[in-house]
Amino acid sequence: MKKYKSSVKCLRSSFSRKLRNNYKVKTCKTFIKKIINSSNKEESKKNLKRVFSMLDILSKKNIIHKNKASNNKSRLSKIVNNLN
Repeated sequence: MKKYKSSVKCLRSSFSRKLRNNYKVKTCKTFIKKIINSSNKEESKKNLKRVFSMLDILSKKNIIHKNKASNNKSRLSKIVNNLN
């Protein structure tokens, strides 16, 4: 165990931050999977807007890299546009 109060507090806060960030990334991934596995174009477009905003927020807060967010957005838009 760390012996300074500040280091203990830092550990607590970093752990809670990690949990929060993992939750946000996981929810974004589940929506991405919904888009990929969907065959309905209208439903996919609705989910696409939601995922785009999620990816923007995650990249803005440096949870994921901005290039990863843009690559995901590009890939998902191609998938939705190619649906019948």
